Amino acid sequence: MKLARPLPNYLVQRYHGWKATTYTENQVWYRRLASEGQRPRAMVISCCDSRVHVTSIFGADQGEFFIHRNVANLVPPYLPDGDHHGTSAAVEYAVTVLKVAHLIVLGHSQCGGVRGCLDMCKGHAPQLEAKESFVGRWMDILKPKYDHVAKIEDEDEQVRQLEKHAVVASLENLMTFPFIASAVEEGSLSLHGLWTDIGEGGLQCYEPGDERFVPV
Repeated sequence: MKLARPLPNYLVQRYHGWKATTYTENQVWYRRLASEGQRPRAMVISCCDSRVHVTSIFGADQGEFFIHRNVANLVPPYLPDGDHHGTSAAVEYAVTVLKVAHLIVLGHSQCGGVRGCLDMCKGHAPQLEAKESFVGRWMDILKPKYDHVAKIEDEDEQVRQLEKHAVVASLENLMTFPFIASAVEEGSLSLHGLWTDIGEGGLQCYEPGDERFVPV
């Protein structure tokens, strides 16, 4: 692959710093993880957004979380059509092979993907409506939830509420997977919906009984 280039120097320096400190100080633990394999207790589905740092939020170490990231932390409905489904594959592996006990969907404030979905629903994003837009077709998963926020006048609040509906949509879609529905019914798996405020460091949890998010 002739187009691949060497790493930028600042990343090389950071790697050597990590290897000389964090890795060296925890070498036994890393080798144990390598030899014994991973046994994460939870899977976290979060957004690709660089500001969402899952392991930092929960103070997690290597091996604790099985993490999958995509635009707007969305899960598509169960659709075994033979096409590529990266998110569905990650979910299947976590639940059927790793046997995680918890499956967490983590949404966040100022989500660009959700903002794009809102713009698309309002007819303000023709580039996302184009058939060849990967982002647009991915955000189609969330479009049905627009009706829940359409009448909110403040646009910032509209986005905030649609971000939370993205979490709920993913939880609903997770339950369309037969192996997830079965595990939840058996009590071996629990689903959790979270939303974090990047600027304030807040964390809210979805309460299905009240159909609202409450502070953790």
